[in-house]
Amino acid sequence: MATITTRDGTQIYYKDWGTGQPVVFSHGWPLTADAWEDQMVFLASRGYRCIAHDRRGHGRSSQPWHGNEMDTYADDLAALVEALDLKNAIHVGHSTGGGEVARYIGRHGTKRVAKAVLIGAVPPLMLKTAANPGGLPIEAFDGIRASVLADRSQFFKDLSAPFYGANRPGAKVSQGLRDSFWLQGMQAGFKGALDCIKAFSETDFTKDLGQFDVPTLVLHGDDDQIVPIGASALLSSKLIKNARLEVYKSAPHGMCSTHKDQVNADLLAFIRA
Repeated sequence: MATITTRDGTQIYYKDWGTGQPVVFSHGWPLTADAWEDQMVFLASRGYRCIAHDRRGHGRSSQPWHGNEMDTYADDLAALVEALDLKNAIHVGHSTGGGEVARYIGRHGTKRVAKAVLIGAVPPLMLKTAANPGGLPIEAFDGIRASVLADRSQFFKDLSAPFYGANRPGAKVSQGLRDSFWLQGMQAGFKGALDCIKAFSETDFTKDLGQFDVPTLVLHGDDDQIVPIGASALLSSKLIKNARLEVYKSAPHGMCSTHKDQVNADLLAFIRA
Protein backbone atom coordinates (compact mmCIF):
# COMPACT_ATOMS: atom_id res chain seq x y z
CA MET A 1 0.00 0.00 0.00
CA ALA A 2 1.16 3.54 -0.77
CA THR A 3 1.40 5.68 2.36
CA ILE A 4 3.07 8.81 3.66
CA THR A 5 3.88 9.45 7.32
CA THR A 6 2.90 12.79 8.85
CA ARG A 7 4.84 14.70 11.50
CA ASP A 8 2.93 13.03 14.34
CA GLY A 9 3.61 9.55 12.92
CA THR A 10 0.20 9.00 11.34
CA GLN A 11 0.26 6.93 8.17
CA ILE A 12 -1.95 8.29 5.41
CA TYR A 13 -2.94 5.82 2.70
CA TYR A 14 -3.41 7.11 -0.85
CA LYS A 15 -4.05 5.84 -4.35
CA ASP A 16 -2.24 7.46 -7.28
CA TRP A 17 -3.61 6.67 -10.74
CA GLY A 18 -2.54 7.97 -14.14
CA THR A 19 -0.18 10.70 -15.29
CA GLY A 20 -0.52 14.37 -16.13
CA GLN A 21 -1.81 17.40 -14.25
CA PRO A 22 -2.71 16.25 -10.71
CA VAL A 23 -6.31 16.11 -9.50
CA VAL A 24 -6.46 15.58 -5.73
CA PHE A 25 -9.65 14.25 -4.13
CA SER A 26 -10.81 14.65 -0.50
CA HIS A 27 -13.65 12.33 0.55
CA GLY A 28 -16.67 12.76 2.81
CA TRP A 29 -17.55 11.20 6.17
CA PRO A 30 -17.47 8.31 6.95
CA LEU A 31 -16.05 7.22 3.61
CA THR A 32 -12.64 6.53 2.04
CA ALA A 33 -10.77 7.30 -1.16
CA ASP A 34 -12.85 4.53 -2.77
CA ALA A 35 -15.79 6.96 -2.95
CA TRP A 36 -13.94 8.74 -5.78
CA GLU A 37 -13.28 5.76 -8.05
CA ASP A 38 -15.86 6.80 -10.68
CA GLN A 39 -14.18 10.19 -11.05
CA MET A 40 -10.62 8.84 -10.83
CA VAL A 41 -11.02 6.21 -13.55
CA PHE A 42 -12.76 8.73 -15.80
CA LEU A 43 -10.16 11.48 -15.43
CA ALA A 44 -7.09 9.23 -15.32
CA SER A 45 -8.29 7.72 -18.62
CA ARG A 46 -8.26 11.23 -20.08
CA GLY A 47 -4.73 12.25 -19.22
CA TYR A 48 -4.82 13.33 -15.58
CA ARG A 49 -3.00 12.07 -12.50
CA CYS A 50 -5.68 11.28 -9.92
CA ILE A 51 -4.76 11.07 -6.24
CA ALA A 52 -7.11 10.31 -3.36
CA HIS A 53 -6.23 9.59 0.27
CA ASP A 54 -8.03 8.06 3.22
CA ARG A 55 -8.36 10.77 5.88
CA ARG A 56 -6.72 9.96 9.20
CA GLY A 57 -9.07 7.79 11.25
CA HIS A 58 -10.75 6.53 8.07
CA GLY A 59 -10.22 3.63 5.68
CA ARG A 60 -6.69 2.26 5.46
CA SER A 61 -4.97 5.18 7.18
CA SER A 62 -3.85 5.12 10.81
CA GLN A 63 -6.40 5.55 13.59
CA PRO A 64 -4.71 8.04 15.94
CA TRP A 65 -6.47 9.13 19.12
CA HIS A 66 -5.64 12.79 18.45
CA GLY A 67 -5.77 15.08 15.44
CA ASN A 68 -9.23 14.20 14.18
CA GLU A 69 -10.12 17.83 13.40
CA MET A 70 -9.98 20.15 10.41
CA ASP A 71 -6.64 21.86 11.01
CA THR A 72 -4.86 18.51 11.16
CA TYR A 73 -6.86 17.07 8.26
CA ALA A 74 -5.71 20.06 6.18
CA ASP A 75 -2.12 19.65 7.35
CA ASP A 76 -2.24 15.95 6.42
CA LEU A 77 -3.40 16.95 2.94
CA ALA A 78 -0.55 19.46 2.71
CA ALA A 79 1.91 16.75 3.78
CA LEU A 80 0.63 14.48 1.00
CA VAL A 81 0.86 17.26 -1.60
CA GLU A 82 4.41 18.09 -0.52
CA ALA A 83 5.56 14.46 -0.29
CA LEU A 84 4.39 13.87 -3.88
CA ASP A 85 5.61 17.35 -4.92
CA LEU A 86 2.29 18.13 -6.58
CA LYS A 87 2.09 21.44 -8.44
CA ASN A 88 -0.69 23.14 -10.40
CA ALA A 89 -3.16 20.72 -8.79
CA ILE A 90 -6.93 20.74 -8.99
CA HIS A 91 -8.39 20.03 -5.54
CA VAL A 92 -11.80 18.38 -5.40
CA GLY A 93 -13.61 17.95 -2.08
CA HIS A 94 -16.96 16.29 -1.34
CA SER A 95 -18.90 17.02 1.85
CA THR A 96 -16.41 16.93 4.75
CA GLY A 97 -13.69 16.81 2.10
CA GLY A 98 -14.90 20.17 0.83
CA GLY A 99 -14.19 21.54 4.27
CA GLU A 100 -10.77 19.91 4.17
CA VAL A 101 -9.99 21.62 0.85
CA ALA A 102 -11.20 24.97 2.21
CA ARG A 103 -9.10 24.70 5.36
CA TYR A 104 -6.09 23.52 3.30
CA ILE A 105 -6.30 26.67 1.19
CA GLY A 106 -6.91 28.78 4.30
CA ARG A 107 -3.83 27.39 6.08
CA HIS A 108 -1.45 26.64 3.22
CA GLY A 109 -2.44 29.00 0.41
CA THR A 110 -2.74 28.28 -3.30
CA LYS A 111 0.89 28.21 -4.45
CA ARG A 112 0.42 24.55 -5.45
CA VAL A 113 -3.26 24.89 -6.39
CA ALA A 114 -4.59 25.65 -9.89
CA LYS A 115 -8.33 25.25 -9.29
CA ALA A 116 -10.79 24.02 -6.66
CA VAL A 117 -14.08 22.14 -6.76
CA LEU A 118 -16.51 21.82 -3.85
CA ILE A 119 -19.21 19.14 -4.23
CA GLY A 120 -22.03 18.84 -1.68
CA ALA A 121 -19.56 20.53 0.62
CA VAL A 122 -20.06 21.53 4.27
CA PRO A 123 -18.66 25.12 4.15
CA PRO A 124 -19.18 27.74 5.28
CA LEU A 125 -20.72 26.27 8.50
CA MET A 126 -23.27 23.50 9.08
CA LEU A 127 -24.11 24.41 12.68
CA LYS A 128 -26.92 26.85 13.45
CA THR A 129 -25.61 29.86 15.38
CA ALA A 130 -26.72 33.45 15.91
CA ALA A 131 -24.56 34.45 12.95
CA ASN A 132 -25.64 31.39 10.90
CA PRO A 133 -29.41 31.07 11.45
CA GLY A 134 -29.87 28.81 8.44
CA GLY A 135 -27.70 26.03 9.86
CA LEU A 136 -28.79 22.83 11.56
CA PRO A 137 -29.27 22.77 15.36
CA ILE A 138 -26.66 21.09 17.55
CA GLU A 139 -29.29 18.50 18.49
CA ALA A 140 -29.10 17.11 14.94
CA PHE A 141 -25.39 16.37 15.31
CA ASP A 142 -25.81 15.11 18.87
CA GLY A 143 -28.29 12.65 17.41
CA ILE A 144 -25.72 11.44 14.87
CA ARG A 145 -23.17 10.98 17.67
CA ALA A 146 -25.68 9.04 19.77
CA SER A 147 -26.55 6.79 16.82
CA VAL A 148 -22.90 6.07 16.04
CA LEU A 149 -22.26 5.22 19.69
CA ALA A 150 -25.36 3.03 19.96
CA ASP A 151 -24.96 0.94 16.78
CA ARG A 152 -22.83 2.51 14.09
CA SER A 153 -23.17 -0.46 11.72
CA GLN A 154 -26.96 -0.14 11.57
CA PHE A 155 -26.74 3.66 11.52
CA PHE A 156 -24.50 3.60 8.44
CA LYS A 157 -26.90 1.18 6.72
CA ASP A 158 -29.79 3.54 7.49
CA LEU A 159 -27.84 6.68 6.57
CA SER A 160 -27.09 5.34 3.09
CA ALA A 161 -30.75 5.88 2.13
CA PRO A 162 -30.92 9.69 2.50
CA PHE A 163 -27.24 9.97 1.46
CA TYR A 164 -28.06 8.64 -2.02
CA GLY A 165 -31.72 9.65 -2.09
CA ALA A 166 -32.88 6.03 -1.98
CA ASN A 167 -35.77 7.16 0.25
CA ARG A 168 -37.29 9.29 -2.55
CA PRO A 169 -40.18 8.03 -4.70
CA GLY A 170 -38.96 6.34 -7.86
CA ALA A 171 -35.32 6.32 -6.75
CA LYS A 172 -33.06 3.85 -8.57
CA VAL A 173 -30.25 3.32 -6.06
CA SER A 174 -28.70 -0.14 -6.02
CA GLN A 175 -28.24 -2.17 -2.87
CA GLY A 176 -24.63 -2.55 -3.94
CA LEU A 177 -24.03 1.20 -3.74
CA ARG A 178 -25.61 1.34 -0.29
CA ASP A 179 -23.52 -1.66 0.80
CA SER A 180 -20.37 0.12 -0.40
CA PHE A 181 -21.23 3.11 1.81
CA TRP A 182 -21.64 0.78 4.81
CA LEU A 183 -18.39 -1.05 4.06
CA GLN A 184 -16.39 2.16 3.80
CA GLY A 185 -17.96 3.53 6.96
CA MET A 186 -17.11 0.40 8.91
CA GLN A 187 -13.44 0.76 7.91
CA ALA A 188 -13.27 4.02 9.87
CA GLY A 189 -11.87 3.95 13.39
CA PHE A 190 -14.53 4.45 16.05
CA LYS A 191 -12.79 7.46 17.63
CA GLY A 192 -12.03 9.07 14.28
CA ALA A 193 -15.60 8.60 13.09
CA LEU A 194 -16.97 10.21 16.25
CA ASP A 195 -14.51 13.12 16.30
CA CYS A 196 -15.14 13.89 12.64
CA ILE A 197 -18.80 14.67 13.38
CA LYS A 198 -17.69 17.70 15.38
CA ALA A 199 -15.12 18.59 12.72
CA PHE A 200 -17.59 18.68 9.83
CA SER A 201 -20.46 20.28 11.74
CA GLU A 202 -18.89 22.89 13.99
CA THR A 203 -15.93 24.17 11.95
CA ASP A 204 -16.48 27.66 10.51
CA PHE A 205 -14.84 27.96 7.08
CA THR A 206 -15.92 31.54 6.34
CA LYS A 207 -12.41 32.98 6.58
CA ASP A 208 -10.94 30.09 4.59
CA LEU A 209 -13.33 30.73 1.71
CA GLY A 210 -12.12 34.32 1.63
CA GLN A 211 -8.60 33.03 0.89
CA PHE A 212 -9.63 31.38 -2.39
CA ASP A 213 -7.93 33.13 -5.32
CA VAL A 214 -8.17 30.37 -7.95
CA PRO A 215 -11.06 29.40 -10.26
CA THR A 216 -13.61 27.52 -8.17
CA LEU A 217 -16.58 25.36 -9.14
CA VAL A 218 -19.34 24.64 -6.60
CA LEU A 219 -21.63 21.66 -7.35
CA HIS A 220 -24.60 20.80 -5.12
CA GLY A 221 -27.86 18.90 -5.36
CA ASP A 222 -31.02 20.80 -4.47
CA ASP A 223 -32.38 17.63 -2.79
CA ASP A 224 -29.32 17.11 -0.57
CA GLN A 225 -30.73 15.72 2.68
CA ILE A 226 -27.35 15.59 4.44
CA VAL A 227 -25.87 19.04 3.69
CA PRO A 228 -28.86 21.26 2.78
CA ILE A 229 -27.97 23.60 -0.07
CA GLY A 230 -29.35 26.77 1.54
CA ALA A 231 -26.78 26.96 4.34
CA SER A 232 -23.89 25.62 2.25
CA ALA A 233 -23.39 26.04 -1.49
CA LEU A 234 -25.70 29.04 -1.85
CA LEU A 235 -23.60 30.87 0.76
CA SER A 236 -20.11 29.57 -0.05
CA SER A 237 -20.48 30.36 -3.75
CA LYS A 238 -20.96 34.02 -2.74
CA LEU A 239 -18.07 34.03 -0.26
CA ILE A 240 -15.58 32.63 -2.80
CA LYS A 241 -14.47 35.28 -5.26
CA ASN A 242 -15.80 34.55 -8.76
CA ALA A 243 -16.98 31.04 -7.87
CA ARG A 244 -19.31 29.31 -10.31
CA LEU A 245 -22.32 27.50 -8.83
CA GLU A 246 -24.01 24.59 -10.60
CA VAL A 247 -27.18 23.25 -8.94
CA TYR A 248 -28.17 19.67 -9.79
CA LYS A 249 -31.95 19.38 -9.85
CA SER A 250 -33.26 16.67 -7.52
CA ALA A 251 -29.74 15.36 -6.85
CA PRO A 252 -28.87 13.86 -3.43
CA HIS A 253 -25.76 14.25 -1.31
CA GLY A 254 -24.05 11.23 -2.89
CA MET A 255 -24.28 12.78 -6.36
CA CYS A 256 -20.74 11.73 -7.31
CA SER A 257 -22.19 8.22 -7.55
CA THR A 258 -25.85 8.76 -8.47
CA HIS A 259 -25.05 11.48 -11.04
CA LYS A 260 -21.52 10.39 -11.87
CA ASP A 261 -21.77 10.96 -15.63
CA GLN A 262 -22.88 14.56 -15.14
CA VAL A 263 -20.31 15.19 -12.39
CA ASN A 264 -17.53 13.68 -14.50
CA ALA A 265 -18.46 15.78 -17.52
CA ASP A 266 -18.62 18.97 -15.43
CA LEU A 267 -15.28 18.22 -13.78
CA LEU A 268 -13.57 17.57 -17.11
CA ALA A 269 -14.99 20.74 -18.68
CA PHE A 270 -13.94 22.85 -15.68
CA ILE A 271 -10.44 21.38 -15.58
CA ARG A 272 -9.94 21.90 -19.32
CA ALA A 273 -11.39 25.43 -19.36
